[in-house]
Amino acid sequence: MATTHTFGPFRLDSATEMLFRNAEPVALGKRAVAVLRALVERPGIPVSKESLIEAGWKGLSVEENNLVVQIAALRRALGEEPGGERWIETLPRRGYRFVGPVRIAEQGITAAVSEAAEVTATDTPTLTLPAQPSIAALPFQNMSGDPEQEYFADGMVEEIITALSRFRSLFVIARNSSFAYKGRSVDIKQVGRELGVRYVLEGSVRRSAERVRITAQLIDALTGAHIWADRFDGALEDVFDLQDRVAARVVNEIEPRLAQVELERGRHKPTANLGAYDYFLHAAANSYPMTKEQSEEVLRLAYKAIELDPGFASACGFAAWLHAWRGQNQWTDDSVKERADALRMARRAAEVGKEDAFALAWAAYTLAYVGRETEHAAPLADRAVELNPNLAIAWGISGWTRLNLGQLDIAIERIARSLRLSPFDPFVRAWQTATAVAHLLAGRYDESLSWTRRTMQAYPDFPAAWRVAATCHALAGQVEEAKATCARLRELEPQLRVRNIRELFAPYRPADLAKFEEGLRIAGLPE
Repeated sequence: MATTHTFGPFRLDSATEMLFRNAEPVALGKRAVAVLRALVERPGIPVSKESLIEAGWKGLSVEENNLVVQIAALRRALGEEPGGERWIETLPRRGYRFVGPVRIAEQGITAAVSEAAEVTATDTPTLTLPAQPSIAALPFQNMSGDPEQEYFADGMVEEIITALSRFRSLFVIARNSSFAYKGRSVDIKQVGRELGVRYVLEGSVRRSAERVRITAQLIDALTGAHIWADRFDGALEDVFDLQDRVAARVVNEIEPRLAQVELERGRHKPTANLGAYDYFLHAAANSYPMTKEQSEEVLRLAYKAIELDPGFASACGFAAWLHAWRGQNQWTDDSVKERADALRMARRAAEVGKEDAFALAWAAYTLAYVGRETEHAAPLADRAVELNPNLAIAWGISGWTRLNLGQLDIAIERIARSLRLSPFDPFVRAWQTATAVAHLLAGRYDESLSWTRRTMQAYPDFPAAWRVAATCHALAGQVEEAKATCARLRELEPQLRVRNIRELFAPYRPADLAKFEEGLRIAGLPE
């Protein structure tokens, strides 16, 4: 099956293994084309250096410099289009990521599957400015002179985002989306357009010995004008106060009517133990993307934080999610113990984190997914939204729990809020697929397929979207398309059978699971 990837005036043809600019072939070697293909097949997703070397030099042992040479050649070729050299983003110590406007088209398969890989501009919503003041905080530069302090600089920004998020009259973009610009030279006006915000905060962090310095500047994304710039100095033990001072200054500039009492009401330290906080920042910094081996190290760091402060609710919730994620990906030799640990940490997070939106959100997800305790989990997710109305993950999990309870329109509305708060989130594929499920269960098959197309275009190897698409086609009477889609699903998920749908799928209601069983049976899934 031939696949064509298009981005700007370029076209990458997998059948001929050639890159074209308009109708003209681009002079690139086959290794460079193989590396480019590995990147564009996973648009927006980090690809490790090892994976790219395997793509370009399959079965060979080569130096990393060979990859650097090919990346440079690709950037030169793409640079023929203004800005094209920035479509391949370097992720320090991790690999590379393709961030260009890629579209995929396939030949040699039925129309249903071809549709899944073709998304028109009308499928992508235009982000308009919210009614309330809106802001995105970009990753701050690490000015400590030590690359190993990158996690600390990232953690400072994340906490500033959290402090801003407590203001209900602000619209604050989630960390997972603002950090999509990490390591990139950006145009602030473009950031404003892509995230749909009026203001952008950027700056730097310097940590030396027991001192911290944060510099920050606020920019109007509509005009590019600087509104203010300032410097905040303090002792390391006062780091939480520094974060809140930055947030308060931002709020005073863009919404002076907000009372200081609102910041005071929401102010809290995640932990009084700076050692525990440092372990937590290390864990969060290494959590995406994540392999089985990385998950073991991240989990170890989370437990070190909990060991130093057993009441550190965010760390407990994070550990619960890590256990759930390891079980979901079958990264464990003892699934029974992994499940028990996930539920134990989720219950602890819910108990000690009654005022911690992050902890409650992950506790809700774990209790619903691992424990099938959706009735208990949904109020926890709702409480997380109430505590922090700008926490994208809380809105997503709240919507997902409502979907599992059969409250379809509420689910769609809440997940849409999550997607707006974090349009570049790593969980986008999950929330898009959940929206597709809601439309499927409501009998709106065309709308459901529209959502699966978006997901399958960006994440062609994500089996959950193919499950929904195959079921949709089958229940809509499009049997040929259903069978073609199911054939691809079986390649992605060979262990899936009608008999284990209830075990492998999310904790939907029995009647809703029966729809999947009926549809996938029609689509040709073996019993």
